[in-house]
Amino acid sequence: MKRPSLVVVVFLLSITLIALGIYVSTAQAGPAEQSNIPRGAALYDRWYAVLKKNPPAGNMPLWATQTTNTRSGEDTWRCVSCHGWDYQGKDGANRAGSNYTGFPGVYKAGQTLKTEEIIAILKGGKNPQHNFSAYIDDASLKDLADFIKTALVDDTQYIDPVSLAVKGGDLAKGKQAYEKVCASCHGADGKTIKMRFEGRDATLGTLANLDPWRFLHKTRFGNPGSPMAVGFEQGWTAQDGRDVLLYARSLPSGLDPVVPPPSMEGRDQGGNQPGGPLQGIFGGILTAIGAMATSLGFALLILALLVGIIFLVVWLIRGRSR
Repeated sequence: MKRPSLVVVVFLLSITLIALGIYVSTAQAGPAEQSNIPRGAALYDRWYAVLKKNPPAGNMPLWATQTTNTRSGEDTWRCVSCHGWDYQGKDGANRAGSNYTGFPGVYKAGQTLKTEEIIAILKGGKNPQHNFSAYIDDASLKDLADFIKTALVDDTQYIDPVSLAVKGGDLAKGKQAYEKVCASCHGADGKTIKMRFEGRDATLGTLANLDPWRFLHKTRFGNPGSPMAVGFEQGWTAQDGRDVLLYARSLPSGLDPVVPPPSMEGRDQGGNQPGGPLQGIFGGILTAIGAMATSLGFALLILALLVGIIFLVVWLIRGRSR
């Protein structure tokens, strides 16, 4: 039987090394790419804090087109001030009351538009008064657009529009996750870190009871300028976030009684959540198994190629020494 030449062995070894390099670079790029989602969420929250800039002077130009929300100055430049913590804008939790602006949400845009189209809107492509390119660099605009495109969660169907209670949450799992991730900073009672909320002193329980969507956004993606454990990076599913919210609502809030914001009755609360992270524990398990299988399978293939080449090299050397 004719033995393989040294050229063939070298060629196979080169292909294997190239494949290994591609695998390593892809594995390294994954987490870095994923880590931009919390940054995009922080930009949505308060972009000038993320970029360590002073907010532009005066009100955001589009703010003058509404008269119901009396906020002014830097708050008018925040994405969340117009589009809401639930990402639904005028159709969501801010459909009435002091936070109402009449501006649309971004959730549907994230479901239907391409990332490039979202970036174009952020650069004033549809309305010159919505042009943020003079303040936010292109890389940051992409992080913001990626967040809108891939990470928004529609929690409205899981939160009662009147009482703001969590529907279908697991209190025990929420307590376990809170004690594992949150309690070391916020304390067992949620009072360790002092906060201000809507002009009043607040605890974590206050926030969970009065604005569950803000709570969910912050616990999933973090708070601009604060070192904080981020649920997204902890591998939390959307349901995990709601479980923690349910438990946090049981923490001391200083509210007696709780006065919910204007009702969202009349809003369609049914249907399955389109897009967004996989829901529930089985979705998380399937995602993890799929990722492990993909990575492990490719690694085993490369290992098999390397072992085969080693055998070929040994065989070739032994043949030449005879």
